[in-house]
Amino acid sequence: MINNGWQKSKAKVFWGEIAPCEHVLQIYEDDDSFLDVLTNFVGDGINSAESVIVIASQAHIDGLESRLRAHGINVSVLAESNAYLPVNAEEALSKFMVNGWPDEALFTEAITEIINKAKKANPRIRAFGEMVAILWAQGNSGATVNLEHLWNKFCENESFSLFCAYPKAGFTQDANDSLLHICQSHSKMVTGTHSGAGDIFYKNIQSSTVNL
Repeated sequence: MINNGWQKSKAKVFWGEIAPCEHVLQIYEDDDSFLDVLTNFVGDGINSAESVIVIASQAHIDGLESRLRAHGINVSVLAESNAYLPVNAEEALSKFMVNGWPDEALFTEAITEIINKAKKANPRIRAFGEMVAILWAQGNSGATVNLEHLWNKFCENESFSLFCAYPKAGFTQDANDSLLHICQSHSKMVTGTHSGAGDIFYKNIQSSTVNL
């Protein structure tokens, strides 16, 4: 698998070296591989004394927190101080979607509120967002791409790394063409491994040919 631009790294090293304003993408095969990567992303942020925002479905929040607890992380204590800030993605979307389209002013207001809350614990922040995947699953591809661009625009004024993920099953028709539009909004793409070795595969996708 380490070809066509793919490189291998230890997950801890990869996430530890992610630069502020880096926008990372995962197209995942199943929830286990997704939650493996998300747990590494969140866990590394917590261990690096960063505030971590997770905007996700409730099922994925529950799965993440179960894994974090299994690693000895006291999720409840971190949440009380906003060092770990879980946000329901559907509820977050409802604050800025207008007639099936993201309203930029309302998006900025909603995300700024979340960011400011996380900053109370630590000014260094990393965030995961699943709102784009929800819009994509609804077949609202135009709104999905627009929301990715709004995230990038927002990140120009804020210094934090952003991670988002889509299930591969959502790319059903002309998948590679659809993927190209999504990838244009990101800097790196990652995939997990079930080897248990803590490895992660990644590539710089803006300068690479990307295929599922």
